[in-house]
Amino acid sequence: MTDDPPALGLGATVYSDDGEPLGTVRGFDGDGFYVTTREGIESLSVEHERSGHEFGEVELMWRCAECGEMGALRDSFPEECPSCGTEKEDIYYWTED
Repeated sequence: MTDDPPALGLGATVYSDDGEPLGTVRGFDGDGFYVTTREGIESLSVEHERSGHEFGEVELMWRCAECGEMGALRDSFPEECPSCGTEKEDIYYWTED
């Protein structure tokens, strides 16, 4: 057994101590990580963002935790925030009406 913390990435499933799935990782910041409980990561995927939007649907974007800059999510997050230059780890999924 190792003392290293478990490796987490975007889209990874997070489990309770009992092994029950809690949700999937949708972003990180200095306080930890954000988990969505929506059914399936498709609701937060690039495929969802590219799909047609009807009234009441949202657009998947990225948002910077440092400066609040937002942008359209293409194939992946930008390597750094184009506004403030903070690293990719400070960028997370965001939905906008």
